[in-house]
Amino acid sequence: MSSSGGAYAASGVDIDAGNETVALAQAALTTTHGAEVLGSVGAFGGLYDATALRAMSSPVLAASVDGVGTKVLLAERAGKYAGIGHDLVNHCVNDILAQGASPLFFLDYIASAKLSPKKAAAVVKGVAAACRNCGCALLGGETAEMPDMYAADAFDLVGAVVGVVERAQRLPRSDIAEGDLLVGLRSSGPHTNGYTLIRKLFTEVSLESVPEGHERSLGEMLLAPHRCYYPLLRESLGRRDGNIKALAHITGGGVLENLPRALPDDLDAIVRTGTWPLPAVFSLIQQRGGITEGEMYRVFNMGIGMVAVVSPSALNSLQQSMAEEIWVVGELVSGEGRVKLT
Repeated sequence: MSSSGGAYAASGVDIDAGNETVALAQAALTTTHGAEVLGSVGAFGGLYDATALRAMSSPVLAASVDGVGTKVLLAERAGKYAGIGHDLVNHCVNDILAQGASPLFFLDYIASAKLSPKKAAAVVKGVAAACRNCGCALLGGETAEMPDMYAADAFDLVGAVVGVVERAQRLPRSDIAEGDLLVGLRSSGPHTNGYTLIRKLFTEVSLESVPEGHERSLGEMLLAPHRCYYPLLRESLGRRDGNIKALAHITGGGVLENLPRALPDDLDAIVRTGTWPLPAVFSLIQQRGGITEGEMYRVFNMGIGMVAVVSPSALNSLQQSMAEEIWVVGELVSGEGRVKLT
């Protein structure tokens, strides 16, 4: 019997909507499954065959959980949901990438006041596409309808990733030294940080409008998905004689607060602003809000989504291994584990 006319539905929770969401998203989930995924969608838990890890000398599991924050409200305003699925996966994968880990599987969670199967399925399809891009299985997920917890039409999006790295190949490495270089990898925009401020600044501006002097619409710039750096860096990981000594994922807090997480306490990072091209979206945000440069660098990634620490002798090899332009944005000096912008 349908739940649509029952007491639970009358209280604000529609079981049928949850079932419809699963049905709409099921095909997307299974496209991420290889032979290592056991069982079927809809089981009480996801099963992942870890037999392949036996080939590793000393496998270490790496895990991270995160959300998309208030960027979901901007996606709701634009009526575009797949991109935040990419945001979710890529943020989490980048976090364990900073430990040197490769992703194995992912789980997602969508909570809302009233579940829209089509919206939720669009998000999950974005999650699945991002998982396929980095060879990660979307093992399962959960939807929750909680009308007393969330405002009407609001929803939250959270995910967790589990990956693996050889114990001896974890990042950051112990041989980080004074004189090592900081190499910046471009971001695709604000990624998933600073959106409470961004939404406030552009509340009265149409997302379809193209700001003067820009080539893309405001919505395209602000909703550009968070980049995943794993495909770009995969070949450089897992080598003790390799190029990368450490990685810092530049998320909330910008370079100032994230780079120290990858550094020893006796070294400072000198970051030279102006050594990489500043994406137009950040100038737009700064001008719109009259925001100081110091605050911009503390809130946003400012065009650098990942920083790699390499020795000077490894720089050329790293550049040759990259499929895109990268920039030397600074260096390490003796200090106390701080970042200095110059």
